Amino acid sequence: MLELAGIIILGILAQWFAWKFKIPAILPLILIGLLVGPIAAEFLSEDGTKWIEPIWNGEKGLFPGESLFNFVSLAISIILFEGGLTLKRSEVRNVGPVITKLITLGSTITFFGAGIVAHLIFDLSWDLSFLFAGLIIVTGPTVITPILRNIPLKKDISAVLKWEGILIDPIGALVAVLVFEFISVEGDSGFTKTALIEFGKIILFGTTFGFTFAHALAFAINKKFIPHYLLNVVSLSAVLLVFVESEIFAHESGLLAVVVMGMVLGNGKLQNIKELLYFKESLSVLLISILFILLAANINFEDLLLLYNWKTAALFAVVVFIIRPLGVFLSTMNSKLKVNEKLFISWVGPRGIVAAGIASLFGSKLMKQGVEGAEYITPLVFMIVLGTVLLNATTARLFAKLVGVFLSKSDGILIVGASKVSRLLGHYLETNGRHVVLIDSNQNNIEKAKELGLEAINTDIYSTTLTDNIELNDVGYLMAMTGNPSINKYAINKFSEQFGENGSFRLVTPEEIASDDKNPKEGLFSHTDDYVRLTEVTRKYPSIQEIDINDEEHYKGLIEIANNDKYISPLFIKKEDGQLHIISSNNKEIEQIGKNWKLVYLGKPFDVEDTETN
Repeated sequence: MLELAGIIILGILAQWFAWKFKIPAILPLILIGLLVGPIAAEFLSEDGTKWIEPIWNGEKGLFPGESLFNFVSLAISIILFEGGLTLKRSEVRNVGPVITKLITLGSTITFFGAGIVAHLIFDLSWDLSFLFAGLIIVTGPTVITPILRNIPLKKDISAVLKWEGILIDPIGALVAVLVFEFISVEGDSGFTKTALIEFGKIILFGTTFGFTFAHALAFAINKKFIPHYLLNVVSLSAVLLVFVESEIFAHESGLLAVVVMGMVLGNGKLQNIKELLYFKESLSVLLISILFILLAANINFEDLLLLYNWKTAALFAVVVFIIRPLGVFLSTMNSKLKVNEKLFISWVGPRGIVAAGIASLFGSKLMKQGVEGAEYITPLVFMIVLGTVLLNATTARLFAKLVGVFLSKSDGILIVGASKVSRLLGHYLETNGRHVVLIDSNQNNIEKAKELGLEAINTDIYSTTLTDNIELNDVGYLMAMTGNPSINKYAINKFSEQFGENGSFRLVTPEEIASDDKNPKEGLFSHTDDYVRLTEVTRKYPSIQEIDINDEEHYKGLIEIANNDKYISPLFIKKEDGQLHIISSNNKEIEQIGKNWKLVYLGKPFDVEDTETN
């Protein structure tokens, strides 16, 4: 009881510490696990026992036999399902081919490169060398996401790293299983037959079970067959059922099944998807906290001493500084990614829970079988996990600045509210090269925005998870455009610091329009345009126009005409180079008008004679 409670308490403390100092939680979790496990046994315990013994050993231990690894497998399935829920097709419109190549060609390069290097440096058998290589193919969402949250990057870079981290986990597990089967089966012909059969079964049952159960669960939720208070636990049980059933038909196909299930649900029209995601996020945090401490504590001090030599440093250096960049650059050839973006993706490749969990499982099994050199598998993989996490957690932000992918000025725009006005505005901004994200709690508005090709998130403005969304890292402008003044003001107060560093604006209220002395500094567009007026203009003239500005007097004349015409609403000033500047209701003075500048406005076209007169 004391050990189990201690793991949970220490795990949550590590998560808090990671949040406080903006580092991946895996780092303090592994360090705690090593402290209460092998280090405590060697230096801190009088009788040489670990403070926490994961595997039952006599009277001490938490899990008898292989039950630890069964628990690890079930926990990883929940974590990967939660990761699959966050994968949206809209994120990869520009980088889909890059992600595909990274998880295929990149994985192949890592597999053969790391296998050859492990054999040459540690003199492991080819079997064990390629088992090690298969285990370190994975990167992992548990470590990628915390790193990306703290670095403002272009959306495409974040999307590549995020999707790679989630999709590559089941691929790495599959490769490791095939190599493990090779070690367990005598004779090349036997392996070839077994490998082909196992590979086919994993792909077939993994995708089939994941796809089928996802649609079945979505149907049950949307048809209200599941009461609201049971929604989360039924979904959890469905994930475990899919994993176990898939495993019964094809060993190690469960991870693929839960990722597919999560992706299908995350991209479908599922009601209550937000509640499901929040629950799975909380559960994943708890499971990750427990898993990393358990797996690190399960290592023995003698295993750590195996790595205390120059060979370990050499292997780590080759994997991180040669093999990873080689895989990334070959996978991104002929893509739109720039060299500095490829360099950053090459630098960020931390390994996570899947590598650590499967390494512990396979390493223990092979040691029991008496396979020579099997004692190296678990500590070598943990060395890669801990080393890459430590490297990326401490240097990713600095490296992003060095190679020029760190967004010193975030030009993305977050629009609160996805009404017809917001969608029209978002489409114009997107067409003019700006990253636009619309958020709304109305699913119908979100669907209409997505039909226009816009990135839209169905979320509540009062949700605390919005600030953790890595796809919003490049957002620097905030525009609150709902029909509820209280929500607009709340959005400005809550999110202006994170999403409005370059400007936070909201629509003015009818009361502010009626009072000349209540013109807020964050007022959006003119002092006469509230939500009702913009909606009316959009209803009658649903188009955004541009008109040339000759000089400052001409600009003032255009604004005066717009203020006196209820069907014209000024929005932006567009410079010759395409830069857009929001017209604020509080902005009394403007900078000197440049050559080929334009006024961007919503509504009916200006009367040519009136504009010439003014």
